[in-house]
Amino acid sequence: MCGIAGIADKKEAAGYLYWALYALQHRGQESAGIFTYDGETVNKYKGYGLVSEVFTDEVMAKLKGNVGVGHVRYPTTGGSKPENIQPFHFFFRGHSLSLAHNGNLVNTEKLRYEYEGRGHIFSTTSDTEVIAAIIANEIIDGHTVDEAISFCMRKARGSYSVIFIFDGTLYAFRDPLGIKPLCIGKTKTGHIVASESVALDTVDAEFVRDVAPGESVKIEADKVYSKILMTADSPAHCVFEYIYFARADSIIDGVSVYEVRQKTGELLAGEVPTIADIVSPVPDSGTAAATGFSKASGIHFREALIKNRYTGRTFIMPTQEKREIAVRMKLNPVRGHITNKSVVLVDDSIVRGTTSKKILSLVKEFGAKEIHFRVASPPIISPCYLGTDFPTRTELISSKKSVEEVRCCICATTLAHISLDGLIKAIGLPRDNLCLGCLTGKYPLKIDGEAEESHHIRAVEAYSSRDD
Repeated sequence: MCGIAGIADKKEAAGYLYWALYALQHRGQESAGIFTYDGETVNKYKGYGLVSEVFTDEVMAKLKGNVGVGHVRYPTTGGSKPENIQPFHFFFRGHSLSLAHNGNLVNTEKLRYEYEGRGHIFSTTSDTEVIAAIIANEIIDGHTVDEAISFCMRKARGSYSVIFIFDGTLYAFRDPLGIKPLCIGKTKTGHIVASESVALDTVDAEFVRDVAPGESVKIEADKVYSKILMTADSPAHCVFEYIYFARADSIIDGVSVYEVRQKTGELLAGEVPTIADIVSPVPDSGTAAATGFSKASGIHFREALIKNRYTGRTFIMPTQEKREIAVRMKLNPVRGHITNKSVVLVDDSIVRGTTSKKILSLVKEFGAKEIHFRVASPPIISPCYLGTDFPTRTELISSKKSVEEVRCCICATTLAHISLDGLIKAIGLPRDNLCLGCLTGKYPLKIDGEAEESHHIRAVEAYSSRDD
């Protein structure tokens, strides 16, 4: 639950990174950081807050250099601590390593224990530092950067898209299942790599391609060099990127997020025919699905809720109390649209249920006669161990309750979810190419105590290379 970006350009990197991270702000609102390299020095700045709050004009003026890496963070592994704000920077044996990571390792503690035994002293509680330790240790032992990344892929279990600067050169790599997104773009004078295509759009970069699962890339202003280091029988792209997490205007692994969400609404209307006066989204994450529902059902689209554009995403607020306060700050009903009306309210998902209940109470408070809650994802029944913040079954309302029991808890007139087959159809990728762990309880890699749908990850003996 983070956003990362890296740039190698003939012009200064910091401005590109600022706007790329600004476009990725939805992926993390707690903290932000930018590191740049000017040929001699790594210039660093990071802190708590939104991108626009952390990076003043004075700060930006000090971030000199043509190569850089940036990060916006929402904490999963490691918690909310100042030392966990990324990127991280390390000096060792005359080398310089600046690294940022999106994802979540499931064997962090085992790896930390192993490398502490080798004498490594960790200064953070983040799994990102574990990734850095593996890479640095291999380089200290005389291996090349590609060999170090390949070894890291074999050691680390979980989801990871990583961007780092090593001795002034920019690298990036993606886990063998491609769980978290990562793409490459070309600016007028260089190359950029980022979590989502919207970051490329913001800096007027041409989309080149997604980083492939198990691929490592070396990025220079003029060229991108690539090696496939690990392979799997099939990828396992995170389904929640399409449901909620990615921006609607992104293209993730060749699929338009907006079109997926609109299609889920269309299919949901067909699966669950509903009689009502209006269809309304829970903005903004339910908007595309609501337009699809309206189109397929013929029910008039009307906004029942108006969003305050100056608030963040309630789902990624760190505590339930803050999430509930944020709902009232974020959304306000349009009385004339809902008084004495039967309303179809469309949202992307139900996670804990408390936010949904609060939203429904707002609509009911302003006079809705009926609220038919329609959800553009199947019930979320299992934790995510791979980077999305619903880590325990206790937090997930659908883990222990039926749809009817959830309906009663959130006080909806009716409640219906899209089917799993419907969601997969909307995404348009084969079922085997998606991580559906949060919806099925079966995960694409080994997680202690959980069911596994193995994708048979293996190293590539002779590196497969390509130059872009």
